[in-house]
Amino acid sequence: MLNFNVAPVKNSTGEPVWKVLIYDRFGQDIICPLLSVKELRDMGITLHLLLHSDRDPIPDVPAVYFVMPTEENIDRMCQDLRNQLYESYYLNFISAISRSKLEDIANAALGANAVTQVAKVFDQYLNFITLEDDMFLLCNQNKELISYRAISRPDITDTEMETIMDTIVDSLFCFFVTLGAIPIIRCSRGTAAEMVAVKLDKKLRENLRDARNSLFTGDTLGAGQFSFQRPLLVLVDRNIDLATPLHHTWTYQALVHDVLDFHLNRVNLEEPSGMENSPAGARPKKKNKKSYDLTALDKFWQKHKGSPFPEVAESVQQELESYRAQEDEVKRLKSIMGIEGEDDGAISMLSDNTAKLTSAVSSLPELLEKKRLIDLHTNVATAVLEHIKARKLDVYFEYEEKIMSKSTLDKSLLDMISDPDAGTPEDKMRLFLIYYISSTQAPSEIDLEQYKKALTDAGCNLAPLNYIKQWKAYTKMASAPTSYGNTTAKPLGLFSRVMNTGSQFVMEGVKNLVLKQQNLPVTRILDNLMEMKSNPQKSFSVPVKILDILELL
Repeated sequence: MLNFNVAPVKNSTGEPVWKVLIYDRFGQDIICPLLSVKELRDMGITLHLLLHSDRDPIPDVPAVYFVMPTEENIDRMCQDLRNQLYESYYLNFISAISRSKLEDIANAALGANAVTQVAKVFDQYLNFITLEDDMFLLCNQNKELISYRAISRPDITDTEMETIMDTIVDSLFCFFVTLGAIPIIRCSRGTAAEMVAVKLDKKLRENLRDARNSLFTGDTLGAGQFSFQRPLLVLVDRNIDLATPLHHTWTYQALVHDVLDFHLNRVNLEEPSGMENSPAGARPKKKNKKSYDLTALDKFWQKHKGSPFPEVAESVQQELESYRAQEDEVKRLKSIMGIEGEDDGAISMLSDNTAKLTSAVSSLPELLEKKRLIDLHTNVATAVLEHIKARKLDVYFEYEEKIMSKSTLDKSLLDMISDPDAGTPEDKMRLFLIYYISSTQAPSEIDLEQYKKALTDAGCNLAPLNYIKQWKAYTKMASAPTSYGNTTAKPLGLFSRVMNTGSQFVMEGVKNLVLKQQNLPVTRILDNLMEMKSNPQKSFSVPVKILDILELL
């Protein structure tokens, strides 16, 4: 797309064509995790601007548009054509544009005498956000509009539900068009997941019916569409496992996501304001905000994002020590090279160390990058550690693991909720909801009133509990709670290595917990489907069947 929808020539040494990239908020979210500003510049993007910002005319430069085909966006693009802002226009739509909107653009181009300037119009089918090689989101802008809460509202209308389902289906369809494969769909019956599955099934069939215009055939995909290795798409309702998203976590990536401001692979931290240097009576300084990108290019992040937090703290310390050793070696070599005099000792030392210094200097960029990553993860891990200590997240994690695996509890739930030093009101509510969802038998009314009083005293909002209580009664889950396997986190006592005085992380009072693998309900469903076992779970069935691809074609 950034190369005017022409495949880039490999090993090409020519300069890229300089161009302007115009996107809306949706396009910005899609591009943000994939390409840095430097990478955009390497592709010839001199300016990247929001569609609805104030833009000056640049009449001798082509513009690449990447936007959703909404009424508002189309109107603004027509206005750009009338104002003759750019030399030529390459219009790329995130989702498929309707014929009526395409005609609106054509009329605007005719009226502005700019038909020849509209070089290309493409449906890109990119309505999803790729965060990692094997993970994507459906949307970031207005995500609360297609959330579990939005679908589960008691006052939701049929029209609103249809809109939500269509939004989800469009994103899934775009994903499979990009993947170039038709999935085998399996879903839970009688839920929103079934609505999505039926709609997606219909959309795929309609596209395959016309072989000449199908997105899943043609030169772009090669012979892959006839492969029997089709992906399995499993659509499940969030109700199948409500406890896991409430569960406090203990791995690095999950903790960053849970306790810090982390969106689209970027974490935003507030630095200390430095009040100790402020004169008496001075206005307090604003806290500085720092942003860090945690991407696939970050080797430390790739290696440790799934590790328990104590291991991450220890690894940061090891990386720091390794860096300091390399830095000291460079300094030592520099001092040797600075030796004056013509004595034999100096000359022999010079000849021995010239090669070493050359090697050290050549590895300097790598060393600087290593230092940048160490600083980044030191700051991020320190921010996470502050939350762990302030909210006793290690205690919550261990306690919730025991609840979910039906292990013996060493402390009563009431004591945990009543402890003023343990966690925020939200932490306490999450803990109690996990207990309520996971319990074989719901607590008696007397006990429940006692818990409610303790939660209210702790400053909790009881609305989530009322919802879960109604949901559990409605689904009659009380007799068959979700099983999470008989596994719990094992404490290893305090740290050995990370507790030393030179460490960046003072971990006193924080438990060193080792994670045990759990078989979550979704994992078990997927295992059973992959092994082609019938009836993987009582609440799970296979109402949607997609015909064999060869039959469809």
